[in-house]
Amino acid sequence: MTTLLVASTGGHLAELHDLAPRLGVQDDCVWVTFDSPQSRSLLDGQEVIHVPPATTRDAVGALRDLVAARRVLRGGRFTQVISTGASVAMSFILPAALRGLACHYIESATRTEGPSLTGRLVARVPLTRLYTQYPGWADGRWRYGGSIFDGYRATPAPAARAVSRIVVAVGTHETFGFPRLLDRLVDVLPPEAEVFWQIGSTRIARMPSGARRQVPFAEMQQAMREADVVVTHAGVGSALAAMRAGRRAIYVPRRRRHGEHVDDHQVEMARELNRRGLVLAREADAITVEDLIEAASWTIAATGTVTPFRWAS
Repeated sequence: MTTLLVASTGGHLAELHDLAPRLGVQDDCVWVTFDSPQSRSLLDGQEVIHVPPATTRDAVGALRDLVAARRVLRGGRFTQVISTGASVAMSFILPAALRGLACHYIESATRTEGPSLTGRLVARVPLTRLYTQYPGWADGRWRYGGSIFDGYRATPAPAARAVSRIVVAVGTHETFGFPRLLDRLVDVLPPEAEVFWQIGSTRIARMPSGARRQVPFAEMQQAMREADVVVTHAGVGSALAAMRAGRRAIYVPRRRRHGEHVDDHQVEMARELNRRGLVLAREADAITVEDLIEAASWTIAATGTVTPFRWAS
């Protein structure tokens, strides 16, 4: 059984990559995603098919991916599709279902209270199996499969850590910047600290020196491991990267009312991970030096006891 693992870059790809060992398909799978520093680094050594990039609610991009999906599926090599979104999920699941392939859609961990727009669209495709990472909104159609965050726990650091190295990861979304967060950090980060900046499309008047638009996955992971503190927007990929590096990130949600995203799902995500103790959730305009010290006083570790993903029978 050859499986197509389909996800857009960013958090969706990070989730699917971390879930893959629990899905039971690693021995015979092919990845479908966009070409980016993250995907090239994260999937190094894997068989990957790059398709045209599609951003948030991008009908033209989704249509291009639909054309690509028909081309990929034409040869009859694949027997099932598994996706964590976003719109590229619909572009592949629709033609795959029409060909009789088994289709599984796992809703992003950012959706704590209900499905995304992509999830609602995919739910209309007959026979597609749907999974949520939150038992609270599982129902007759959406099955609880487990959470990507079940494998991590927070513990106090054995000794106080001085804040001298900081990683800032604002996200790489092409449409939505996060200038409120960047402005605040320029004001409050210690001037003597060494700061590693990944800022995506964000631009402010006082751009920090050395800021980079995108950073390869392996380089970002190394920077986070070496950092005393990680400050990131409340994206699932950024949270996972910080946890893998052992850091309890200062986790800052984008707000719809400021034009920072299409909705407030990052607010829900920040609340959920703060409740689990895996991040220190803060608003962009309220971060303090004390928050840096608090975040540096914790570590995140893998539990090593995560169960396989619960597939629908």
